[in-house]
Amino acid sequence: MSQRVCLGAIAGAFGVQGEVRLKSFTSEPADIGRYSPLTTEDGGRSFTVRITRPVTGGFGARLSGVNTREEAEALKGVTLWAERDRLPGLPDDEFYHADLIGLLVLDTGGAELGRVRAIYNHGAGDILEIYNRGQQLLIPFTRAAVPTVDIEAGRIIADPPGSDE
Repeated sequence: MSQRVCLGAIAGAFGVQGEVRLKSFTSEPADIGRYSPLTTEDGGRSFTVRITRPVTGGFGARLSGVNTREEAEALKGVTLWAERDRLPGLPDDEFYHADLIGLLVLDTGGAELGRVRAIYNHGAGDILEIYNRGQQLLIPFTRAAVPTVDIEAGRIIADPPGSDE
């Protein structure tokens, strides 16, 4: 399991006083500030995050040490990370996306489908992107399509829709 988890990304400046437009990846998006301080991916900078208001596609937020629009704009595209041990535990049937990335995916007969490369959610539920030798397979992350996730063993058993045909 990854020791750090990406909780958000800075989408750019918001206003002229150093606020940023922040996209949160937490299950309760407004809770991202609770995990402060958050660091950049390389660990080079650390920020305390305070949500100021909802904005289209995320939140307006103040980051410690960011006081001007220019400083905020320079952070566009920066991802914000928290140490894994600061995140709450999850029930047995829930997973952090970071824990799924890289897992081996097998079909119900044991044939290798590939590895999880990404997880997407466009509003209708999570979708696993499975990648294998240049081939991409998208599988809905539902109990029917993904009956088994075994983080300890590093594998997922999947029954992709249409695989019975």
